[in-house]
Amino acid sequence: MVKAIQFAQTGGPDVLHMAEISLPSVGPAEVRLTHTAIGLNFIDTYHRSGLYVVPLPATPGMEAAGVIAEVGAQVTTLKVGDRVAYGRGPLGAYAQERVIAAAECIPLPQQVSDQIAASAMLKGLTAWFLLHETFPVTKGDTILVHAAAGGVGQLLVQWAKQLGARVIGTAGSAEKADIARKYGADAVILYRQEDVAARVRSLTDGRGVDVVYDAVGQSTFTASLDSLKPKGMMVSYGQASGPIAPFSMSELARRGSLYLTRPGLMDYMRDDATYHKAATALLTKLAKGELKMAAPTTYPLAEAAKAHAALEARDTIGSTVLIP
Repeated sequence: MVKAIQFAQTGGPDVLHMAEISLPSVGPAEVRLTHTAIGLNFIDTYHRSGLYVVPLPATPGMEAAGVIAEVGAQVTTLKVGDRVAYGRGPLGAYAQERVIAAAECIPLPQQVSDQIAASAMLKGLTAWFLLHETFPVTKGDTILVHAAAGGVGQLLVQWAKQLGARVIGTAGSAEKADIARKYGADAVILYRQEDVAARVRSLTDGRGVDVVYDAVGQSTFTASLDSLKPKGMMVSYGQASGPIAPFSMSELARRGSLYLTRPGLMDYMRDDATYHKAATALLTKLAKGELKMAAPTTYPLAEAAKAHAALEARDTIGSTVLIP
């Protein structure tokens, strides 16, 4: 038996509780992994709240780092004692141990700590597909990154700069704006105090940006559309402030034949080859110091509800991990 956080009904953070669960036997292509750090992400709150429907009872969590404790008979690329991380699920990370497909586990470079890996995998994979596949950013592009001081935002800013883009970020406070600048943002807009679209137009000589990466959702959606150049792309990849209300598609034409997409990590990471390619690129950049992440905020696994509440209140800066 191992300890795990579960929820038997959807709702607020208070539905999360500690339980004891039994693990299945390790299959031929699986490993048993002892977690050392577990990543916290907004998608975890969507599963818990019922916004994204999952079978109940459920153990949330889609990314973690740990040490291999047992390998299946057909596993040849991993061995007991290896440090690994995973970042595309499946659900079940909020536990001391789990049995998981060996294909999910990515070996960790010595230079990347377990806590950084656990906080970076899902966010880094998201940054990778947003910048390389959803809207392939190239030298000379101007982009707008909402929540630029957040976990994904920090990685988007750094990676986009390395691709040659000009990066405008938004942040909810002066403290968070300083963090976004630290990671390379060329300009930062305080979205609670400034008119985001007007400021973007000012910063781009009236042109607008090529693409907006928006994980905030409801409260920034219209400003995001109004910040785009004609035929620009709106990438709505999260909804921290709530779901976007229905709107008329003609609004896209009225604003200059805009493109709108709502991408999901699992669709971009569906095949193992792409997943391993993206994860290796991320971990290599972290190991070389080309991508930097501040030490994450930590909570004991038993305080998962408290961590969820802080994340949903947008009181966090950067990433958060749970420690089993």
